Amino acid sequence: MDNTGEETRRLQRSSDNRTWRKWGPYISERQWGTIREDYSKDGQTWDAISHDQARSNAYRWGEDAIAGFCDSQQILCLAPAFWNGQDPFLKERLFGLTNWQGNHGEDVKEIYYHLESSPTHSYCKYLYKYPQQRFPYEDLVEQNKGRDRNEREFEITDTGIFDENRYFDIFIEYGKAAVNDILMKITVQNCGPEEALIHVLPHLWFRNFWKHNDDFERPVIKSIGASTIHTNSRRNGSYYFYHDGGEQLFCENETNNQVIYNLENDFAYVKDGINNYVVGGLPTINPEKTGTKFAIWYSKTIPAGASQTFCVRLSKHKMTDPLANFDELMARCKADSDEFYASLLTKNTSDEQKFLAKSAMGALLWTKQYYYFDVYKWLNGEKGKTPPVRDIVRNYDWQHLTNRNIISMPDKWEYPWYAAWDLAFHCTSFAYIDIGFAKRQLLLMLKEYYMHPNGQIPAYEWNFSDVNPPVHAMAVWQVYITDRKKTGKSDYVFLEKSFQKLLLNFTWWVNRKDADGTDVFEGGFLGLDNIGVFDRNNMPHGIKDLQQADATSWMAMFSLNMLQISLELAQYNLVYEESAAKFFRHFLNIAWAMNNIGFKEIPLWDDEDNFFYDVVRFEDGRNEKLRVRSLVGIIPLFAVEVIHESTFKNLRRFKRRAVEIIKSRPDLASLISDIEVANSRGEYLFAIMRNNRLEKILERLLDEAEFLSDYGIRSLSKHYEQNPYAFEYEGGRHTIEYVPGESSSPMFGGNSNWRGPIWFPLNYLIVISLKKYYKFYGPTVTYEFPKGSGKQLNLKEIAMELTQRLLRIFEKNGDPTYHYFANHPVYNAGNGSFNFHQFFEYFNGDTGEGLGASHQTGWTSLIANLIIEMNEEDE
Repeated sequence: MDNTGEETRRLQRSSDNRTWRKWGPYISERQWGTIREDYSKDGQTWDAISHDQARSNAYRWGEDAIAGFCDSQQILCLAPAFWNGQDPFLKERLFGLTNWQGNHGEDVKEIYYHLESSPTHSYCKYLYKYPQQRFPYEDLVEQNKGRDRNEREFEITDTGIFDENRYFDIFIEYGKAAVNDILMKITVQNCGPEEALIHVLPHLWFRNFWKHNDDFERPVIKSIGASTIHTNSRRNGSYYFYHDGGEQLFCENETNNQVIYNLENDFAYVKDGINNYVVGGLPTINPEKTGTKFAIWYSKTIPAGASQTFCVRLSKHKMTDPLANFDELMARCKADSDEFYASLLTKNTSDEQKFLAKSAMGALLWTKQYYYFDVYKWLNGEKGKTPPVRDIVRNYDWQHLTNRNIISMPDKWEYPWYAAWDLAFHCTSFAYIDIGFAKRQLLLMLKEYYMHPNGQIPAYEWNFSDVNPPVHAMAVWQVYITDRKKTGKSDYVFLEKSFQKLLLNFTWWVNRKDADGTDVFEGGFLGLDNIGVFDRNNMPHGIKDLQQADATSWMAMFSLNMLQISLELAQYNLVYEESAAKFFRHFLNIAWAMNNIGFKEIPLWDDEDNFFYDVVRFEDGRNEKLRVRSLVGIIPLFAVEVIHESTFKNLRRFKRRAVEIIKSRPDLASLISDIEVANSRGEYLFAIMRNNRLEKILERLLDEAEFLSDYGIRSLSKHYEQNPYAFEYEGGRHTIEYVPGESSSPMFGGNSNWRGPIWFPLNYLIVISLKKYYKFYGPTVTYEFPKGSGKQLNLKEIAMELTQRLLRIFEKNGDPTYHYFANHPVYNAGNGSFNFHQFFEYFNGDTGEGLGASHQTGWTSLIANLIIEMNEEDE
C-alpha cells in the first residue's frame, strides 16, 4: 500500500520548474529601488524609480505585486489589486520607505502574512490587511523623516489606521487543478463596525520581454466573451482566463513616458491606464478590449463582519463551465498541503510548534522569486542601442553574470535579491520540504554564469564582489546528510558536482583573502554589517589590515566541510583521498596560524580574557588585539566535525598521509582537539576548540550578563551596555556598545544591527555545533547553565535549552499575541487575524521583539529546522 501523500508524489514527478513547480509565487514584492532597474547617471538607486512612479513605469528586469503568481520564466503574471475608494491610486504593490527615508533604513510599511504554501505551490495562501480609510503614505514618510536612529520607527500601526478594526482582511489563495490550471480565490472580510466598499481587481499581464529583444513578438491579451479572456504568446502559447461578472479592462504594459520622462507616449493606453480609469475616471483603457495588461474590476459593498469571495481561473484548457467545481478543487489543494505538513512534523511536536513550523516553511516558499539580471546588458545597453551613461558603475567585473532563475530571496520587499550566505541557510530548511529545490539552488550559485571565473560566489547585487561567509560547503553537506537520512540513499552525484566547484571557491579565498599566505584571513565585511569597531571593508588610514578571527574560523569550518565531503566521496572513489589529505592539512595550518600571526606567535586567542579577538596590523609593523567580545569570537566554535573510524577503514592513503603530517609537525596537531584519540564509540573530534578553550568560551556564551539572553544568544556581550569598548587611534576614538535593538550606527545603511540583537543563522550554528561536541563527549561532560546557577547540563541539554529560548520568541507572552510583537498595541488587541506569524530579520537581545525586515523568513525559517530536529531526537 502506498502511503505517500499527493504532494510528495508531485515533488517526485517534478524534478525541475517545467511541471508542478512551473507556476508559483515568483513575483517580487518590490522591483522599484533595485540595482537592476537603476539606469540613472548618479547611481542613486532608491530614487531611480520610486514607489509613486512604479505604477507608470514598465520594468526591464522583473515585476512586482502583492501576492503575485507567475510561471517560472515570468512570462505571464497573475496578481490582485485593490482600491478602498479613498486612496489616490490602486493598491497594486506594497509601500515602504527607502533607505534615505527611514530612520533605520529601508522598511516596508504594510501588514501582510505569507500564511502557507505547499512545496510545489499547488496550494498557497496570503493575507493582506487593507485599511478602509486613505492609506497614510505621507504620514509614514514625514513621521519617520523627523526621527533619528535612537528613536523607534514610526509604524503603520502608529497611524491609527487600524483602530476600531476599520480594515479589510484580504485572503488570497492559489490552487493548481493541474500543472497549467491555476485557481485564484480572493476572500475579503470586512473587519470594521460598518459596511464598506471595496474594489477588487485581479490582474493578468505579460512582463515586458519584447521591448528589449527583437526576437520576441509582442504577445496579446484579448476578450473572447463576457467572462473569458484569451492570452497568446510565442513564448508560452495560449491561456484562458475565466471570471464571473465584473468589467474587463485592458491597457499595455508600457511606460507612461509623459509621467516618467515628460515625453510623448509610444502607445495610447499605457501601464497606469487601468489605475487612471478606476481611480480617476479617465478614458485610459482600450475600448477594443485588447492589450498586454488586463484586469477584471469588481466593486462590492460588504456589510460589517461579512465577507465576499471572488474567484478566477487561468488555464491552458478551454472549458464550458470553468468555475462550477472551483470550491471542490481548491479544497482538495488545501487538503494535500495539510497532509504533507502532517507527515513532516512528528507526533512529539505540539500544536503551537506545528503551526509555527508550517508558517515558517510556507513563508520561506513564498519568498521564491524569478530573478533576471544580465550584468553585461545592464552595463552596456541592449544590442544596437546607446549604452547608458553612469558616473557610478557597479559590478563591472561581473559581466559574465547572467541570472534567469527562480531563486530563494532573503525577503521579497527589503531584500528582493539573493545573498550568498542567506541562500545557503535557506537550503538547509528547504532540505526538509523540497530536497530537489535545495540541491538545485546550491548548484545554481556554482554555475559558470553565477560563480566568477576566479572562483568567487556572487554576494548580492549591490556589490557582487563583496564577501559573505563561506558557508556554501556547510549547506551542501547539511543538505546531503538530510537527504540521506530521509531516503537512505547517498546522492554522490550532487555531492561531487558541488565539491568540484567548491574547490574553486576555496582556492579563491586562499588567493584573495589571505594576502600574506599565512592562513589568517581578512574577509572584510562578511555580511555582519556593523559588528566591528569600524567598517571592516575600509580600514582607517595607517592600518594595514584586520586579521579576522571570524574569517579565519569560517575558513577552518570550510576546510572541515571539504574534508568531510572528500572522505565521503572517497567511499566510492579513492581518488578523493588526495583531497581529504589536502583539507586535513589546511585545517591544521589554519589552527596553527590562529596562534602564530605572521610567524610572531601573536594568537587570535587571548589567554587572559579566554576569548578569540581580531588583530589589527598597522602599517608601522605594530599589532593590537581588538578586545571586543562579539560573535566574531564565538564563530571558532563552528569549526567542528566528528568522524567515525569506519570512515577511514578503507582509506589507507589518507591514513598514511595524516599520520605523516602529525609526525612531521606535531606542533600543528597540538593546537586543535586531540585528533589521535577516539572516544569509546570509535569517533574522532576535529575542532579548533582544544583543551579548556571550549569550557572558557561556554563560560562567556552561557553568561546572562554577557551573551545569553532569555531569547537566544546575543551578537555582542551585554557587558558593553555599561562599559562601551573604545579603540583609540591617531587621536580618533572608535567605540562600540551593546545595542539590543535597532542600530544606532549608519554603517552599511544602518538597516541592520549586529551589536546586540539575536540572529537566527548563527544561533542555529551554535546549536548544531554543541550537538557535535556532545556526540563526541557524551552525557557525562557537563557545564554550568546558566553561569552562576549551579545547574550542570551536558552539551545536548544546553543545545536544547538554547532552542527553547529561541522558541520563546514565538510564544504568547500572556496576552493574545507573541513576544516579538511586544511593543505594538494593535497586535495585543485580541484580534485573531493579527495572530499569524511574521519572521523578522533579527530580535531584540533583551525583549525578543522582532526588528529589521519584517518578513526575512529566509534564515529566520531556521526555527522550523530547530523544531524538526529537536523533536526527531526525542522520538
